[in-house]
Amino acid sequence: MAAIDCGTNSIRLLVADLPGPDAPPGAPLVDLIRQMEIVRLGQGVDRTGRLAPEAIERTRAALVGYAERIESLGVDRVRMCATSASRDASNADDFRAMVLDTLGVAPEVVTGVEEARLSFTGAVRGLPADARPPYLVVDIGGGSTEFVVGGAEVESAVSVDIGCVRMTERHLHGDPPSAAQVAAAEADIAEAVDRALAVVPGREAATLVGLAGSVTTVVGIAQELPEYDPARIHHARVSYEAVAKVTADLLTRSAAQRMEIPVMHPGRADVIGAGALVLRVIMERAGMTSVVASEHDILDGIAWSLA
Repeated sequence: MAAIDCGTNSIRLLVADLPGPDAPPGAPLVDLIRQMEIVRLGQGVDRTGRLAPEAIERTRAALVGYAERIESLGVDRVRMCATSASRDASNADDFRAMVLDTLGVAPEVVTGVEEARLSFTGAVRGLPADARPPYLVVDIGGGSTEFVVGGAEVESAVSVDIGCVRMTERHLHGDPPSAAQVAAAEADIAEAVDRALAVVPGREAATLVGLAGSVTTVVGIAQELPEYDPARIHHARVSYEAVAKVTADLLTRSAAQRMEIPVMHPGRADVIGAGALVLRVIMERAGMTSVVASEHDILDGIAWSLA
């Protein structure tokens, strides 16, 4: 099966088989390909309400390559979910037509709550024993952040419009941003996080599980990895103090200086400060002393939905 997650900042492909009949309960998918491209589909959406033509074209180019890989591997089932940027855009029909023409299947523009449920499904399978339920799973994307609370199943979920691209474009205009810009972003994020935690009982969760590139990058930096290493980042636990230290450092660096960090993806350097700030504020407002990073997220949830 093939799952494609098209978000505000990146588009990702997972081609996988189901676990074999002898696999233990909760076993992960058998990955054949995981691939990610930064396409910044949500470029300017918060300001204009429309998907930029050049952003649609970047996404089309990435999808051409994905379609070739899907065909070469003889995939049986394909599902593509498009999230925050294409939910918000007034010209979403142009994007939908492009995807159908390029990939042969139409994208599903999922609701924020469905996005949250898919993220939870992908994240909680195979968590280590010290990650006790109930879980608060947060998926920090480019345009939105999903909050999901549950144990074996989802109990409640909500999506709010804070993400690394949206907060950067709205507030963090300096390179590096000024103290006033950071304060404005933090206030905006805190208000949204409190609103989310009024809907989902995240403060009652035993374990915070963080998903997506902002979280995994922060965790990789905190571990002082010499390069981005998914195997070492997956299920690593990092303290609030370490997250706060990384966040403060990122917000005082320019994008060029962030690029010098070994784990940094080139397409993330300009927005990682905002993403780290979202994570830090969530931990503060939810009273979480640590976060467990997961490389398995909505992409895995989309794939499991095809099982």
